[in-house]
Amino acid sequence: MRIAMLSYHTCPLAILGGKDTGGMNVYVRELTRFLGQAGIHVDVFTRSQDEHVPHILHDLGYGNRVVHIPAGPEHPLPKNELACHIPVFTAEVLRFAEQKGLRYDLIHSHYWMSGVAGAGLKQAWQVPMVQMFHTLSAVKNRIARGHEAEGAYRALGEQQAINAADRIVAATPAEVEQLRAHYQVDPDRLVVIPPGVDLSHFYPIPPDEARAAIDIPADARMLLFVGRIEPLKGVDTLLRALARMREDCARDLCPYHLAIIGGDLEDQPSQSDSELARLKDLCHQLGLDDMVVFLGKRDQTTLPYYYSAALCLVMPSFYESFGMVALESMACGTPVVTSNAGGLAYLVQNGETGFTVPSGDVPALADTLTRLLLDDELRQKIGVQAAAYARNYAWENIARRIMDLYQELLPPTVDGMCQRF
Repeated sequence: MRIAMLSYHTCPLAILGGKDTGGMNVYVRELTRFLGQAGIHVDVFTRSQDEHVPHILHDLGYGNRVVHIPAGPEHPLPKNELACHIPVFTAEVLRFAEQKGLRYDLIHSHYWMSGVAGAGLKQAWQVPMVQMFHTLSAVKNRIARGHEAEGAYRALGEQQAINAADRIVAATPAEVEQLRAHYQVDPDRLVVIPPGVDLSHFYPIPPDEARAAIDIPADARMLLFVGRIEPLKGVDTLLRALARMREDCARDLCPYHLAIIGGDLEDQPSQSDSELARLKDLCHQLGLDDMVVFLGKRDQTTLPYYYSAALCLVMPSFYESFGMVALESMACGTPVVTSNAGGLAYLVQNGETGFTVPSGDVPALADTLTRLLLDDELRQKIGVQAAAYARNYAWENIARRIMDLYQELLPPTVDGMCQRF
């Protein structure tokens, strides 16, 4: 059994926290790894963004590969330009398969651009196609601010991917309803399978050991944000909540600081239109320069230490299709405080495994964070319950559900039985 996994616009091996690196990268990488453990051969095709990186890498193990396909300039491009190179990408994937003498049994595409490429590959190979969107333009545009709004070309691409897909995997029931309401997708073509978490990597680490590993004081009281630095992530809401907390809570009663993982610290100060620059300016305006540290990108291997060292993870997003960062933090036994946007409302059980507050509600976020900071017993209770709940999302279980979906779509063999892994 051989799967063509498509992640056109971003490589699963990329360091997290960049403009286009996040939960989807983790999803593709971890799913491929666990499929490999089950004996399934996977080639992950992604557009080459660096001519100095080998075009074929075996970093995912089990004989599975990441294949960097040259399609347009081999450097990062804006998404509206990326779409122009999808036909070349598709043609080069076909050429790779022909040169290697490979036959793929199924296509699994991620994000709308991969879905467009997948539609072309499906036509050429005559095999089933599974699609995951991770985010949807119709939902994103309803809450987008300024330049975040997506152009009409994306909606057309999403529809093309929908038309080609045999099954569409949604992360939550909310995404199912969004696909039905905005795209009129037949419910028989939809299946809910959430992302997973690698419990061999994300598990509770004693806080003192975690803090020592990332070189912060043993008595540090750290709040944590992890994610892409973009307006939809709501970091400005968190900063305003922090300023409110500072006004309402005496510094000697609840000393704390906020660590922000994500963004490119090499951005030039002159790039005042960047979200990172805007947030740093907001920190200065709110008088938070001594309480907020921007850490930039961090490798996935270090995240369990940050999660375990933190008093809580804060995820104040305006839109999340699922919220893998929250799940990772929960697996580490660290309470999460999130908005009630999208998939977060399904992942986080309010008052049990974390807390949810309305998106953009600064007072509610400040009050909830203050409550957690001042109540050690509550934090410990929520953290234990969060870790137990996260075990339901072990990648072993999620990968099996994906494999069952693949099995459902495979044609019968000559003896009338379905192909087996």
